[in-house]
Amino acid sequence: MQIPVEKNYVDAFRGSFTSLLRWHHLDEFWNVLRQPPATGWYIYAVGEVPPETTASEDHLLKFIDEIDALLHQEHDEDYCGIVYTDSKETPSYIKIFDPNNLGVSCGFSENPPLPGWILSRIKPVELEAALNPPNSRRRWWQKIFD
Repeated sequence: MQIPVEKNYVDAFRGSFTSLLRWHHLDEFWNVLRQPPATGWYIYAVGEVPPETTASEDHLLKFIDEIDALLHQEHDEDYCGIVYTDSKETPSYIKIFDPNNLGVSCGFSENPPLPGWILSRIKPVELEAALNPPNSRRRWWQKIFD
């Protein structure tokens, strides 16, 4: 039995990640992604409609340049710590948190923020809908404790 793509994407989202803590770690990581061929990546801005196709190499390289500039400009810290990957050497899933919407991106939170952007080799699904049960399910859950 094949697992639905949505399950794979959500499972990958919930998987194990490591932080690119220092800016030089992020610089080294971007170089890994820039290695030819820089193809086969979905670029998903969380909250927008997920892309149906992977980005072209030019689009991916432009995205890396633009997101790197944005992170350096808007995350005015001496460390990075807002980009997470499933592997620094052979990544397939990358979470990039928006510097203007960090909340508690590390540590424990009842409602941690979603990343601003996700790069993945797996076709994305609408993450907010996939992670949050429908309102009818929430209402059912709340009735148990009323």
